[in-house]
Amino acid sequence: MTRILIAGYQHETNTFAPSLADWAAFNTGENFPAFVRGQAMQAQLTGINIPVGGFIDAAKREGWQLVPSAWAGATPSSYVTRDAFERISEAILEDVRAAMAQGLDGVYLDLHGAAVAEHADDSEGELIARIRAVVGPQVPIVASLDLHANVTERMLRLADGLVAYRTYPHIDMADTGERAAVLMREHLRAGAKRPVQAKRLPFLIPLNAQSTWMPPAQGLYDTLARIEAETGCMLSFCMGFPASDFAECGPVVWGHGGSVDSAVQRLYELVSEPGQWRPDVLPAREAVAQALSVAESAKAPVVLADTQDNPGAGGDSNTTGMLHALLQQGAGKRWPGQVALGLLYDPVVARKAHEVGVGASLDLALGKAVLTFTGQDSDPPVQGRFVVRALGMDDCELKGPMMTGVKVRIGPCACLEIDGVLVAVASGKMQMLDRELFRAVGIHPEQMKLLVVKSSNHFRADFTPIASRVLVAKAAGPMAADPGDLPWKKLSPQTRTRP
Repeated sequence: MTRILIAGYQHETNTFAPSLADWAAFNTGENFPAFVRGQAMQAQLTGINIPVGGFIDAAKREGWQLVPSAWAGATPSSYVTRDAFERISEAILEDVRAAMAQGLDGVYLDLHGAAVAEHADDSEGELIARIRAVVGPQVPIVASLDLHANVTERMLRLADGLVAYRTYPHIDMADTGERAAVLMREHLRAGAKRPVQAKRLPFLIPLNAQSTWMPPAQGLYDTLARIEAETGCMLSFCMGFPASDFAECGPVVWGHGGSVDSAVQRLYELVSEPGQWRPDVLPAREAVAQALSVAESAKAPVVLADTQDNPGAGGDSNTTGMLHALLQQGAGKRWPGQVALGLLYDPVVARKAHEVGVGASLDLALGKAVLTFTGQDSDPPVQGRFVVRALGMDDCELKGPMMTGVKVRIGPCACLEIDGVLVAVASGKMQMLDRELFRAVGIHPEQMKLLVVKSSNHFRADFTPIASRVLVAKAAGPMAADPGDLPWKKLSPQTRTRP
């Protein structure tokens, strides 16, 4: 029976962000399953919309015997610490060595592709290299990657197959794991690596321009699928994570097999036109003013994305620029209890809310001023009297299309009201990508006039269907909406920071 080892390492590294991803972060998991190893890994990750879940389902159909190793994921932040990376790497390598002793036919890795460790800029490439040193040149290594992967030459050279998501918000994660299984099957049948070709774009693409729910990405990925069908190759286009300061940060087009040279060139010519990648982002106060105007006559909520404090891109989900803008323009007084913001990470305030209970008032400072990529602090905490409207606890099962069935840990949480504005406060960092995260504290998104979500694009999958309008706002925070604003030090001089 064909034996395939499976493992995972997921982290999106914003090297300009304030908080490191240490070993505790991988054990907490928050918006990922917590670190898990051995048979418990396969049991826990089967049947959920993440890449390894899709690979497991495909492997069962193929009749492969899976050897589960370790899976580790942590909320996007700054560098993965040396200690955390070495613990994860050694756990996987130990299992690879043991599996090789019993006979191993392949290795599948569920990777992000934009993880930067303190001592290894290309930490996924480093992990693949270490595994390759153990299994030798004959055992295939296949990996799935996030659409935001910063794909390196080393990753392409040392892996036998790489394939990336095609949606952002990422609703095809399990599907991508299944495509990785196709690459594995083809390699096992051929007994050799399929031809590979890659081309790197000469500029960074802002995160807010990358959504596949709107042009240009929407049409470009449709074209990718058509080119793939016409040429018999498997294509991928990673738009990159434009906040990882290392030489090979940036978008890459690549493909495996078939007429790969012509396929990659055709797709590259379409995606490398720079003018199409300039997003529409509004300053915080202007975004709120426009949202209030639209909401006056709208029959569904107006949704505002607080993109520069997105905890899915390295923010800590605790800045207050958007909350200040709502209060200064009287949003809650206009529609009391129908304006909501979340998730705001403040475990101290969440604990106090639980101590006093529903209906009680608290005089406190909510949120935090953090050092941003500009070298200046973000907006100060919001000081005032808050009323506890609802309380919630720990695990929340997501029901939206992106991570259906995944249970995330947001810790003790609460709905606090100030001047008619509802704030969903959590003890764990979690991007607002699912309406269940509001419902966890008694806020019903469909009943709101205005919603502020700490997210950049992932929210679109579950919130666009209920939104009358979606606006992207730029309040002070750790994640630059424009990568040209970042103080780059290691980026290749051949890569422009703006399209």
